[in-house]
Amino acid sequence: MRIIDLHCYPNTEPWIKSQGPYVEALAKYWNRSWTAKTEAEVIDDFKKAGVEPLLVAFDIETVTGSSPCSNEYVAHMRDRNSGVILQAWAAVDPFKGERAIEKAKRAIRELRLFGFHFHPIMGHFSADDRRLYPLWETIDELRVPVMIDVGTTGMGAGMPGGLGAVIRHAHPAAIDQLAADFPNLSIVAAHPGWPWTEEMIAVALHKGNVSWELSGWAPKYFPEALKRDIKGRLQDKIMFGSDYPSIPYERLFREWQELGYSDALMEKIFHGNAERILGL
Repeated sequence: MRIIDLHCYPNTEPWIKSQGPYVEALAKYWNRSWTAKTEAEVIDDFKKAGVEPLLVAFDIETVTGSSPCSNEYVAHMRDRNSGVILQAWAAVDPFKGERAIEKAKRAIRELRLFGFHFHPIMGHFSADDRRLYPLWETIDELRVPVMIDVGTTGMGAGMPGGLGAVIRHAHPAAIDQLAADFPNLSIVAAHPGWPWTEEMIAVALHKGNVSWELSGWAPKYFPEALKRDIKGRLQDKIMFGSDYPSIPYERLFREWQELGYSDALMEKIFHGNAERILGL
């Protein structure tokens, strides 16, 4: 079965360094060392898992002061490994203003990246913040999808004040508003959205331009309402993502199987919905 993984980080040194002070918190959250691999080791992980990954760039420079894991970096990693890496999501720090808009245009027109990923909690913004709308207007004009994290995060978890991060920035209400204001923008919600999973279910059901990938959680911990609606009302909206390197592929695949869904449903989740919704 084809497996499209919508949410993979490069897991190399530039990506580790781009997280600045959050590296320590992530290591604590995932209860393991949070250290870089070589590009060859990362590619080997993807090959062994049998996935077609979309890489994710990372840029929260105005928050951390750390250099981004840039759009150029993920584009070049994609191009060097075209037989393995399917595509890559760009990232722009929305507080860079006009520079962010120019970076967004270059990411699509010159680097041929797939769309954009945003991490509201760690970027210290809500997606429906009106200050960001010039950027959203640019992305809407570029006619590419966006992937936006919903729900809590391991970045800053357990640290004093969450290292300044506010989890409500990733509330599904922000995606609801954005989807209403930009009806032609394809929005992929990333992660199960806890502690607002049922609210995210409502948004995904109500907004035709919103779909949902469930990376970053072990499937056995999915909330019961989500498990139920994956095989019902949401079966044509749910897509697979891993949040690599957060959780081993072996565990993800085992626990998806243990949920007991039919082969036909897993075909939709692992590749069919991504092919239809995102044109992959």
